[in-house]
Amino acid sequence: MSTPSIFDDRMLSLGLARVAEQAAIASAKLIGRGDEKAADQAAVNAMRTELNKLDIKGVVVIGEGERDEAPMLYIGEEVGTGNGPGVDIALDPLEGTTLTAKDMPNALTVISMGPRGSMLHAPDVYMEKLAIGPGYPEGIVSLDMPPATRVSALATAKGCLPSDITVCILERPRHEDLIDEVRATGAAIRLITDGDVAGVMHCAEPHLTGIDMYMGSGGAPEGVLAASALKCMGGQIQGKLLFRNDDERGRAAKAGITDLDKIYTRDEMVTEDVIFAATGVTSGSLLPGIKRDEVGWLTTETLLMRSKTGSVRRMTYRNPTKPRG
Repeated sequence: MSTPSIFDDRMLSLGLARVAEQAAIASAKLIGRGDEKAADQAAVNAMRTELNKLDIKGVVVIGEGERDEAPMLYIGEEVGTGNGPGVDIALDPLEGTTLTAKDMPNALTVISMGPRGSMLHAPDVYMEKLAIGPGYPEGIVSLDMPPATRVSALATAKGCLPSDITVCILERPRHEDLIDEVRATGAAIRLITDGDVAGVMHCAEPHLTGIDMYMGSGGAPEGVLAASALKCMGGQIQGKLLFRNDDERGRAAKAGITDLDKIYTRDEMVTEDVIFAATGVTSGSLLPGIKRDEVGWLTTETLLMRSKTGSVRRMTYRNPTKPRG
């Protein structure tokens, strides 16, 4: 009998970086062109093509949607050559399609990979999220707390005033009461229009981004991607699935979720060591965007991380777009 292949995160990490890079490069030509669907499709096509070059038996557990909604990179799709370890893959080929179409900051291509069965199969519903950076005792803030209490608890742990805390929140009408409560504490709020994976990742590097905490509801699949990032970068995230109707509760049942009120921690959403890659499409707080120069070079920057070692690489990829003479 053949021995099952082992998930070698070190050897697979550079391949994963190439997957994120190629998706970003493919979507770059659509930056500022106003066509969200075309930008997303370009990233999907490139990411799938590059994934299928890797020696893995991959299954997309967080992807573009259910099979009947997404022809490629759908939940449950098998990717890779089929030769290699069984892996779970969580991805967003273009996190910030609107940001790309409008040439606004913080659009990324994002992908995470872990051993088979390591990631929560989150249904495509909303999730209430709360995240902070590394260096704090576990459970210092919780989704069970009112938003104002979370701010004051973090300020106490940091040894500062609530007015010294900055919270990142997705700008949506559903967050109006949350925004009012947080502002009443004296804390500052940085509103983002899209891209809550990047929003959560901001908490892990407050010295660079100025963000101490992320709060609010967004897509549950993005919550698992964000948990993968914080597993590598350090930091805490909690998530609770939100259901608006029986159809959404049915999606949870299909994904094997029985406790609809459970609050998931980072290590419950991502149970084993993972690798994570993100490439900047448009410039933002975490990564510079893709640049083309007049000489014909295209430059990307990718954040590549391994939770097993805590290593964080920033990789610059410079590639000629014209034949070199």
